[in-house]
Amino acid sequence: MNHVVLEEALRRIHNLPSLPAVVLDLLASMNQEDVDIDVLAKKIAQDQALTAKTLRLANSSFYGMARQVTTIAQAIAILGFRTVRSIATTAALMGTFTSTGHPGFDFAPFWRHAIAAAVCARALAEHLDINPEHAYTAGLLHDIGRLVLVTQFPSQYDATMAYRAEHDCHLLQAEQTVLGLDHAVIGHALTQHWKFPSAMQQAVSEHHAPSSVGVAPLSLVVMAADAIAHALDLSGDANDLVPSVPDGLWQQLGLSDEVLLQVFGQTENQFDGLSQVLGG
Repeated sequence: MNHVVLEEALRRIHNLPSLPAVVLDLLASMNQEDVDIDVLAKKIAQDQALTAKTLRLANSSFYGMARQVTTIAQAIAILGFRTVRSIATTAALMGTFTSTGHPGFDFAPFWRHAIAAAVCARALAEHLDINPEHAYTAGLLHDIGRLVLVTQFPSQYDATMAYRAEHDCHLLQAEQTVLGLDHAVIGHALTQHWKFPSAMQQAVSEHHAPSSVGVAPLSLVVMAADAIAHALDLSGDANDLVPSVPDGLWQQLGLSDEVLLQVFGQTENQFDGLSQVLGG
């Protein structure tokens, strides 16, 4: 089989466009205590596409606004800076990979699953001692390596999807068999290239780790969120399979059944609101 060589994949990652400067600033600010919100609000406002999506969300029924929000500053005042930062980051990442020219891959289920994993990771993080915004962004990005493979190696990825359908196996197994590497490896390389916070890079790298022993807390949350999002079947993908999770994952998270049921409900509610706005 014509395996994708890691060196070639890394070379193509470095040829991908950089994220908009404002998004890099937003990501960097997640680790900073003293953030100048006014400066970042002005930077978002200078990006028309980002502004439009952020305001559309602020005015959606999801947030039940009593009056029309017309500026980023108003959105921050009503929704809070952290929410606006997450939404702006989501909108920018969704715009990074074009869905044209790849007829064999359906981008809509991909982003539906990503959004479901993001809101689930944030819901889980709120019950643990983990930054919910880091969890949301890492959940959103966990499968981003797939988009690199789809857009940079389309014929090889078509062969991967064909292998998956023929053998009715998990995507990860198909990738490793056909490509010789998988989307977690590529996603990690991309988040390194984009200079994401190290905990997020690690979570993308480890979300299919075969064991939960020694895995970082944020990675455990993303691993669990990925499985829950698949189990809730929110992607709309008929071939969706729930990934196996390592033994001991749920015990390590230490959440009661009651809390997990609460997380399931929260994920479904927030997913509906977000996917309608961001998908439009």
